[in-house]
Amino acid sequence: MADHKRNISKCWANNYVNDEVVLRYGELFCGPGGLALGALKAKIKKNGIIYRLKHIWATDYDFDSCQTYRKNICPKDPQSVIHEDVRKLDLESLGPIDVFAYGFPCNDFSIVGESKGFDGEFGPLYTYGVKILNIFRPKIFVAENVSGLRSANNGNAFNVIMNDLESAGAGYNLTTNLYKFEHYGVPQTRHRILIIGIEKSLGLRFHVPKPTTVEKPPTASQAIEHPPISANAHNHEITRQSKKVIERLERIKPGENAWNADLPEELQLNVKGARLSHIYRRLHPDRPSYTITGSGGGGTHGYHWKESRALTNRERARIQTFPDDFIFMGSKESVRKQIGMAVPPMVSELIFNCILKTIVGTKYKHLDFSELSLENSQLELSV
Repeated sequence: MADHKRNISKCWANNYVNDEVVLRYGELFCGPGGLALGALKAKIKKNGIIYRLKHIWATDYDFDSCQTYRKNICPKDPQSVIHEDVRKLDLESLGPIDVFAYGFPCNDFSIVGESKGFDGEFGPLYTYGVKILNIFRPKIFVAENVSGLRSANNGNAFNVIMNDLESAGAGYNLTTNLYKFEHYGVPQTRHRILIIGIEKSLGLRFHVPKPTTVEKPPTASQAIEHPPISANAHNHEITRQSKKVIERLERIKPGENAWNADLPEELQLNVKGARLSHIYRRLHPDRPSYTITGSGGGGTHGYHWKESRALTNRERARIQTFPDDFIFMGSKESVRKQIGMAVPPMVSELIFNCILKTIVGTKYKHLDFSELSLENSQLELSV
C-alpha cells in the first residue's frame, strides 16, 4: 500500500482508499443523468491503482428528472438529489467535491430559440456554476452547452462565460471544443460545446480526444434495431397518430421532411415564418439521426423511416446512447423532454475517461489545437 501511495500525487492522496482513488462528483442542472451515467462508468487503472468517480450530490428544478436520476444513478442515496430551483438553493450546503459538472440551461443560447443570451431568463444561470467553483474549488469541471452559445449576444456571452470560468476558484486551464457527437460513436448529428477546466495548480491541460467514427458514423437503424428493442421495454409506448398525420408520413420518404416531400395540398402545412427542417422529418436508416430534441409541438417528435409513426421514447433513448435498463420517470411527454435535453452517456464516459487519463499522465489519441472546431479567436484560453 505504501508503494501505491507513492504513485499518487499529493493532490489525490486524501482520495485514496483500498487501492482506489475516488473523486467526489457533484452536478448542477443534472437532468435525468446522462452526464453522470457516463462519468460514473469511467474508470482507469495505473500502477495498480483504480481511478474513478463517485456521486456525492446533484440538483435540478425538474421533479421528474430528479426522480429519474435517483432511480438510475443513486438509488441507495435518493436524498443526495435535490429538487430545487438553483436560484433558491443554499449552494454552500451541498458539500465539497473534486469534480463538478453542469450542462447549464441552454434555452436562451439555442439557435432554434430566440437566442436571448444574457437577456433571457436562463442565460444568467451559468453563474451558479461559477459560484460552485468559487465555493468548493473542485480540481476539475465539465460544462456543456449548445453550439449557439458561440454566437449569443454577438459572441460576447461566450467570451464572458469563458473568462468567468477561467478565473473562478483557484483558476482553471480551459479546453473548449465543439464536439460533433456522430464522430464519437453517437448515432445522431448532435453538436455541443464542452468546456473542460483543470485547476491551474495541477499544471495539466485536457486534450480533445480524436474522433473515432468520422468516416463511418453509426446509423439510426443500427441504434434502434441492433439489437431489437423488447416489446415490453420501459418507456417504449407507441404514440397513436391521427389519420392525417399517418397519410402525411406515408408520403414522406426517409430523410425527407414536411417541406421537401411531394405532398398534396391538403397534407401540406400552413406555416408562416421559419420552416424548421425537423418538422415531420423521417429518419434515414443508413445515416445518423438528426438531433433529438426535448421540446416542440406536433411534427417535432422524430419519425421512424419505415413505420408511419413518431419514435418511442426508448428509441429516442437508444439514439441518445442510454442503455435499455435506464428507466425514465414521469409522463410520456416528460420523458421525451428529459431524453432530448440529456447529454449522451457514451460521450460523457469518453470525456471522463480522458480526464482520468490526463490526471494520471496516461496518453491517448487527441487533436492538436489547430484541429479544434471553434474559431481560434474564441479559444484563446485553451492554448
